[in-house]
Amino acid sequence: MEFAPVRAVWRRELALYRRYWASTSFAAMTEPTIYLLAFGYGFGSVVGALYGYDYKDFVATGVVATAVLFIGAFGGMFNTFIRRTFQHTYDAMLAAPVDVRELVTAEASWLAVKAGVYGCAPMLVGVAFGLEPSWGMLLVPFIGFLTGLVFALFGVWVSAIVPSINTFDYVITGALTPMFMVAGTFFPVTQLPAWVAAAAQVNPLYHCVELVRGAVFGRLGLDDLGHLGVLAACAVLMWALAVWKMRARLID
Repeated sequence: MEFAPVRAVWRRELALYRRYWASTSFAAMTEPTIYLLAFGYGFGSVVGALYGYDYKDFVATGVVATAVLFIGAFGGMFNTFIRRTFQHTYDAMLAAPVDVRELVTAEASWLAVKAGVYGCAPMLVGVAFGLEPSWGMLLVPFIGFLTGLVFALFGVWVSAIVPSINTFDYVITGALTPMFMVAGTFFPVTQLPAWVAAAAQVNPLYHCVELVRGAVFGRLGLDDLGHLGVLAACAVLMWALAVWKMRARLID
């Protein structure tokens, strides 16, 4: 795999992004912010504090994972499916000196960068409403990038195995929504039944939330290497699956 084709695909994405950045930015930043305001200040008036954190700060750090999920997974699923099936964009790209590995890597890494940047929006809103700034916040874009890469690759893989675009409803409702709810975003997973809390250990969003909270609240430790390792392993696995199925769709 060479870097030049990846860079070429990135340049194409950047050219397109200049046309629709306003709408993308609005959607990516507004929806998590609404979650933050609704849960942080709605439930926050009832809960007050949770495990030593002000509840709105607890939600502000957790909703980072929500923003990353939406940008990575939705972009990987819908954008990839439309470009492959309806626009035949990838057929044109593969006619150039670009192979499937480079194509998948470029598309997913572009979405991951967007996830890392836009994922900071809820945190910044939290700062505006009283979340204490910290140097650890500088790590949040990198955590968002790695998590966004996992879900972007997941979206690419799913887009290559579903028979139609309407099938994404099953994925969103049956997979993404449970992952979103069982990630420690709005409440600790330790309050869930034991089997659900155990299942959360294989949920990439849970590990993202733990890393973000550790970074923001200055509590990163050796245990967080486990969270980082899970995200890295998921990224490698999803890259292999995405390349495999996209190659089958586009070439084989």
